[in-house]
Amino acid sequence: MKKIKQISVFEHQRLLVGTKGFKQVHLDALLKLNEYHDGKYFEPIAKGLKFNQYVGIIQVDGLVIQIHPKADKDDEDSRWSGVLLNMLKACGKLKASSFGSAYVNRKNLNLLEVYFELYLQEVDGLLRKGLVKKYRKQTQNTKALKGKLEFAGHLQKNVIHKERFYTTHQVYDENHLLHQVLYKALSIVSYFTKGTRLYDHVKRAQLNFPEVSNSNITKSKLENIKLNRKTKNYAYALELARLIILNFSPDISSGKEKMLSLLFDMNELWETYILKQLIKISAQYNFEVSGQESKPFWGNNYLRPDIVLRKNDEVYIIDTKWKRPKLSASVNDLRQIYTYCRFWDAEKGILLYPGDSNLEFQDYKTDDYSKSAESEPKDIKHQCKLGMVNVFDEKGLKLNSEVANNILKLLELI
Repeated sequence: MKKIKQISVFEHQRLLVGTKGFKQVHLDALLKLNEYHDGKYFEPIAKGLKFNQYVGIIQVDGLVIQIHPKADKDDEDSRWSGVLLNMLKACGKLKASSFGSAYVNRKNLNLLEVYFELYLQEVDGLLRKGLVKKYRKQTQNTKALKGKLEFAGHLQKNVIHKERFYTTHQVYDENHLLHQVLYKALSIVSYFTKGTRLYDHVKRAQLNFPEVSNSNITKSKLENIKLNRKTKNYAYALELARLIILNFSPDISSGKEKMLSLLFDMNELWETYILKQLIKISAQYNFEVSGQESKPFWGNNYLRPDIVLRKNDEVYIIDTKWKRPKLSASVNDLRQIYTYCRFWDAEKGILLYPGDSNLEFQDYKTDDYSKSAESEPKDIKHQCKLGMVNVFDEKGLKLNSEVANNILKLLELI
């Protein structure tokens, strides 16, 4: 096993062949990965690539590339190194009970290592409680006649062995899809943890796991898994297994090396993070909040604002943007928030960015903005502003726990 090297970069940075141990073989593998995902992860440049808004980790050919989020390119790198893990935890993509603050602050923390360890903890818990058995049909030779005798197979296989019966019968054991998925993910974790502190842990889990069929686990199989009262404890382990299996790419890396990538869109993560923080305080301030509401717009197209907030019969639109505006919002962003407000009859809308400076509400210059009332149309004075909320607390070490209250102040609700 090759010694694993680590590279740390930030979103929108460039990585060239020959720097930090990054080789042409790595570039070729990443370009293939990018091609499989419609070119959304990177932008190819001369002898290298430029990262987009996707952050996370990639391991290929003895190299680990960690891509950190960073909203402000002029800010210190050290401030942003733990942001991704904290946001994943806040958004529910990492189980909080298994994820302590000491873990976040560990140096050279590997995101794959975090997910692998959480997965192994879940598998250990299932093994301790006892794995669920299910009925399944099995066709094979038996020494006793049970189930349905398969005449064609019986005549073909037992011409000599008259004492055997080729039958289809029911078996009650652990060899079913749930365990085949879990073991497939264990095999992937075993490959990518060779030479690390987790390797012994994986091998113990595999040793304690019952023998199951080596089934081809596809995306459709994972999506069709249904849990019941007996198997509800499998939910988080299967979620992690699904993440590991679907991000494993044995066919696009170069040579015999395999690739595993866990990449997250920071735009989506920022939106989910803001929504989760607002939901936490919605009961305290008596408002309703929802994400990704949709309304038909044109043909099969729909409008979907990031966040819709309702309080006292008033509607407020929040459109999150994981970037820093230069001098003002772009015309496209302003058109977008204006359209959302028109369709949702919202008086105020905010383009919400990470940052620490804010502007006042400004009126849209329009004379035809109104909503229908029982008797006659009601004119609305629609306003919009660029709002910013700090990602960090005052000390600049942790995520800002007051971010939801800051947003309500921007909306002038508190």
